[in-house]
Amino acid sequence: MFQTSVLASGSKGNCVVVRSEKAKILIDAGLSGIKIWTAMDEIGLTKDKIKALFITHDHSDHIKGAGIVARKLNIPLYMTEETFARAKKKLGKIDNHIHHFEVGESIHIDDLIIESFPSSHDAVDSCNFVVRQNANDLAKLAVCTDLGYSTRVTLNRIAGATTLILESNHDEIMLLNGPYPWELKQRVRSNKGHLSNKQAVGVINSILHKDLKNIILAHLSEENNTPILAEKTSRDYLDSVRYEGNLFVAGQYNPLPLIDI
Repeated sequence: MFQTSVLASGSKGNCVVVRSEKAKILIDAGLSGIKIWTAMDEIGLTKDKIKALFITHDHSDHIKGAGIVARKLNIPLYMTEETFARAKKKLGKIDNHIHHFEVGESIHIDDLIIESFPSSHDAVDSCNFVVRQNANDLAKLAVCTDLGYSTRVTLNRIAGATTLILESNHDEIMLLNGPYPWELKQRVRSNKGHLSNKQAVGVINSILHKDLKNIILAHLSEENNTPILAEKTSRDYLDSVRYEGNLFVAGQYNPLPLIDI
């Protein structure tokens, strides 16, 4: 057993769950504990065996519920020292739960191996994660959101993924014609911002291989994108290369079903 679900994804809160036979972990907790438990319940998961919570960066939509979750479950909360320095006021009394890691480090939680790698986002020590069930297993989950562009390091780390959670944040035309002030539009489009639908296709094109069986588009903007548009942009490309795997679109309010990694 090696499965994942995106419980929520978007500017109002992000959370990914990964489970194996021995453990569950959460990646980010940008919504309330109650909403996380409710989303897990909807897909048939309980809070037992949640062994750790990993944080990608300190923005509120990734840490809003992190302190509550760590205290409620009495589990370690993994984040870099720089991320903690910026997030600690939002986390509450959490010192007994904090475990620091350096970006690039691998951490073992029972039978899960969690490896971090840097992401190009406007947060200090922003990172993403690759998760394997054991060192010899070919199954590999790559969580790759909140990045302005895909660096060579990013492409190297997510290469070989069998399940990819990938940011497809905005449609470029919708963003430029949308309600955001110009400064925010520039931030979203920058190398420290978010991937567009077309940039997501570029990432997929760079790492596509025969064993990539699941692609999950994530962190869609509610103002500058639509699920239909994000899915169509990736689907048009995937159909052109005769991709035979699954394409999912993660949402802000409804969790995806459990997916075999």
